[in-house]
Amino acid sequence: MSPVQPPVKRHYDASKRREAAARTREAVLGAALQLFGDRGYAATPMTAIAERAGVALDTVYASAGRKPELARLLIETAISGSSQAVPAEERGYVQAIRAAPDAETKIAIYASAMRMIAGRLAPVLVILQQAAPAEPQLAALWREIAERRAANMHRFVTDLAAVATLRVDPGEAADIVWATNAPELYQLLVGQRGWTPERYEHFLADTWQRLLLAG
Repeated sequence: MSPVQPPVKRHYDASKRREAAARTREAVLGAALQLFGDRGYAATPMTAIAERAGVALDTVYASAGRKPELARLLIETAISGSSQAVPAEERGYVQAIRAAPDAETKIAIYASAMRMIAGRLAPVLVILQQAAPAEPQLAALWREIAERRAANMHRFVTDLAAVATLRVDPGEAADIVWATNAPELYQLLVGQRGWTPERYEHFLADTWQRLLLAG
């Protein structure tokens, strides 16, 4: 009689599950962005997002949360350029800025990153602007994002000041960067005035060099 063979252990492939979850989240975010843009935030039920994404309603809640959390996720992913929020210090362009040896290179890297981020944020901003008057949670969310951006601008200016002499004091320099890289300005210049994203990027880099750097 042959000995009993032990059961074969099957290795669980967590990576496939993570990939499937990421695809589902991307589908949900894409459906939400399109429907919010077409119908408006308030007029879009979560059931419509689930239907457009091709998933169950419970899956929408599990992957992105309820509508306010979904709006936050749209902002965070527009900023990070991925299917989830990424802390500022972990973003590639932030690391590249810190590693750059001179202020001009740091500014060029940041202007390029802002062109990409603003392009992704602009359609989300339109949704928030339309919905915020009737949705206090969204108004508070946008204020929170604006304050977080302001803190990041101070870090960027501190990094510039470490390698170059600034034309203005650091607080004013941070405010200048905060105002000029706002998605509202991208929306005005690219969305309404017909600038190309490349022209917007050049404008940012040129403006920051002229206004921030001495000499």
